[in-house]
Amino acid sequence: MSSARRMADALTRALDRLGIIQADRLGPTVDLAWPRVVTGFAIMSKQTADLAMVGIAVGTAGTAGLAFALGYWSIVVLLGLGLAGGTVSLVSQNYGGDRADRASLVVKQSVVVAVALSLPIMVGFAVFAEELIAILGADPEPLRHGTVYLLLITPAILFELLNLIASRTYTGVGDTFTEMVARSGGAVLNVVLSALFIFGFGMGVAGAALGTTLSTAAVMVILGWGMIGRSYGRLGMEPSPVPISRSTPLVEPAIIRQLLEVSAPEIGRRLAQGLVVFPLLWIAASFGPVVVTAFEVARRVRAMINSINWGMSLASSSLVGQHLGAGKETEAGGYGSDIISLSMIIYLFASAVVVVFAAPIAQVFVSGADELAVTTTFVVVSAISAVGLGLDGTASGALVGAGDTRLPFLASLVGRYVFAIPAAIAGLVTPLGILGIYFALVLESFIPGVINYGLFKTGRWKIVSRRYRPSASE
Repeated sequence: MSSARRMADALTRALDRLGIIQADRLGPTVDLAWPRVVTGFAIMSKQTADLAMVGIAVGTAGTAGLAFALGYWSIVVLLGLGLAGGTVSLVSQNYGGDRADRASLVVKQSVVVAVALSLPIMVGFAVFAEELIAILGADPEPLRHGTVYLLLITPAILFELLNLIASRTYTGVGDTFTEMVARSGGAVLNVVLSALFIFGFGMGVAGAALGTTLSTAAVMVILGWGMIGRSYGRLGMEPSPVPISRSTPLVEPAIIRQLLEVSAPEIGRRLAQGLVVFPLLWIAASFGPVVVTAFEVARRVRAMINSINWGMSLASSSLVGQHLGAGKETEAGGYGSDIISLSMIIYLFASAVVVVFAAPIAQVFVSGADELAVTTTFVVVSAISAVGLGLDGTASGALVGAGDTRLPFLASLVGRYVFAIPAAIAGLVTPLGILGIYFALVLESFIPGVINYGLFKTGRWKIVSRRYRPSASE
């Protein structure tokens, strides 16, 4: 036995003895999670790298403009994640219940809905780009940069929503390696293209937008190949076991109704998570472009830490959903509880590392002494708040896997609009100042996390799941 294998076995036994995760559950969890963590880290690094490169090439005006535009792009991604949350729930339960044919039909209907959602958003971005950036209180230079980015990234809206449907489909059937290869390759391509356009052709913010749009399209082509059941040859990637078929109906009203029933609250939860950034950006803008840049750097750093949730949350959704589909409610609960515990250990470690290296991390994005001081503090706060996202992601992941998406939506509303925004507003009308934004970053993650963990502990989600299992449709 190799030393690496002995160390892995020792760690498995230690986690089991400490009551963090049972040994027989660690393997399936890690097998699903690690490719997704790599995928999430790669995807999140795209915008983080763009922010750093724009900061070098353009300066604070460019990074502030990019921050405003990325707020709108995040809404697109979160909308897609909400729809994809319904997809992974129905795909995993049907696939776990030996109904691959029905899972395939779910995927096709998800694609139809994704296209229908994308088109009006694309029109809105193309027609009202400048107005959308201006409403956030952007100064003239950030306004110009943000408008350019939003216009050039518009075609990527459809590409990204389809990529998210494909990614969650692979996760729902237990294959996270294929999407990892495609998405990570796309992230690398994004950084290469952005660097070429920004520095090679001197295109600034426009270069970052073009790099993102072209790389997102490339990922769509690669994942789409497998989603129609075509082989990847010797690349190690697998075609989807629930491929989209021409022989099935383009529109199946019963499936779409069920998909929207599960997805709508999850879309609402994700949008609540994303829309809160706009009032926070507006409040940050009142303190000037330096604070806007520091706030966006904090969001990017937190998103990098939260790439852990790309794996742990989706492993929770998939494994809980598959075991519920097979009628194993006790085992589903065991997986959900253990994944939450393991995730908390990982998040605490990752956040501690970021806190220790907060100043060097800030130096990647800003250089002036005042800018560095403000940004370093924001990075520390973002690392602390990331722990709340870890709890929220894995707890809500288990609920989503069961199809229980309504109460997590309400939890997101409470955390972000009852606690976070009032805290930030207090910074404008009281001596709190920027401290209000710090409190908002922490409250918007911890309040939903605590509520969703409480919902998971009640076990109500097991009852909800019985409506969406294959046996229910039969």
